[in-house]
Amino acid sequence: MTLRQDYFDDPSAWNALVDLLQDTFSIDVSILDQFDGPDRTSMPFGYFDADGRCVANFSAFSMPMIINGRVVKAAGYQSGAVRPEWRKRGLYRDLMQRAFSHTATEGYELDLLLTDKPALYERYGFRMLPQHIFVAQTPTLQKSDLSARQLSLEAPDDLRLIKTLLQDRQPASAQFAVVRQMEMFLLNASFNSAIRLTALGDDTVVAWTFDGANFWLLDIVGTTIPSLATIVSALDIQPERIEICFSPDRLDCQVLLEPYDGYTMLMVRGKAAADIVGPLMLSPMAEF
Repeated sequence: MTLRQDYFDDPSAWNALVDLLQDTFSIDVSILDQFDGPDRTSMPFGYFDADGRCVANFSAFSMPMIINGRVVKAAGYQSGAVRPEWRKRGLYRDLMQRAFSHTATEGYELDLLLTDKPALYERYGFRMLPQHIFVAQTPTLQKSDLSARQLSLEAPDDLRLIKTLLQDRQPASAQFAVVRQMEMFLLNASFNSAIRLTALGDDTVVAWTFDGANFWLLDIVGTTIPSLATIVSALDIQPERIEICFSPDRLDCQVLLEPYDGYTMLMVRGKAAADIVGPLMLSPMAEF
């Protein structure tokens, strides 16, 4: 068995990780090949058997955040998996420690991960961060000067616009939001066919879902952040209920709080973790 890290430049090793995640979680991350490949900030740590199969992996990646108005150098962790026949041999623990040591050496201030097994990470100093849904009143509709156009990740011009805005975006919140993470946004948009990506003018893309009654505002990617009233008016919808899935401090609206009851929990550690105060939520478009 061979330990490898930073192996994404090797197509066979990348495909071996794709197979591991497909076999373990039934997710196909090879779709990233359509978007210029995996995240280049990612540092994968993996064990490979004699046949070149990836039998265990744990990856760290750059996920800069803004917290209370300050940009924080944060790391996310993902792609943690071990094939059944290789479990209970300490491989996962070894790879985690290597990833944590790497980000500590690189000077990251904050570590974030999502998990349904919080006890596994509490022993490494992680703590759970409660998340909330922000429920807003339906704003009074107003005539919008913004043109709204549905986008497709399969259309080259649309994809180019989305990627440009992801690169140059203003954080959707000054309280708690991702500053830059392109690959997770594109991956999550690809995995969920219910997510709509709509351009408002030339400098904003809204990620949202709507079932005819309930409107979920998932993320805003742009050089400007419109108000909630502007967004709803431009989309030309009349929802009965509005749920904002990120801190709404830039949306010029009043909200009520409801606990988020998702099956995964957001966990944090690091010197910047003490600066995080609720209520907050990590945008579903940034989940990993």
